[in-house]
Amino acid sequence: MSKLIINTESCKACGYCIKFCPRQVLHFSENMNSQSYTYVEADEENCIYCGTCYTVCPDMVFEITE
Repeated sequence: MSKLIINTESCKACGYCIKFCPRQVLHFSENMNSQSYTYVEADEENCIYCGTCYTVCPDMVFEITE
């Protein structure tokens, strides 16, 4: 089973992943990381693990594992 791992400390809240997610499962958290950015969270129940977030993220925030 696939799993989406989000490195919240690397997220700079650019929003590319949210904009391009085909299932709209990503959203900004209400919390902030140590750099004071609101990081991305995912609704993994509806994620199809397509890798779009991984591909568009300039900060290598996402990892998809099997």
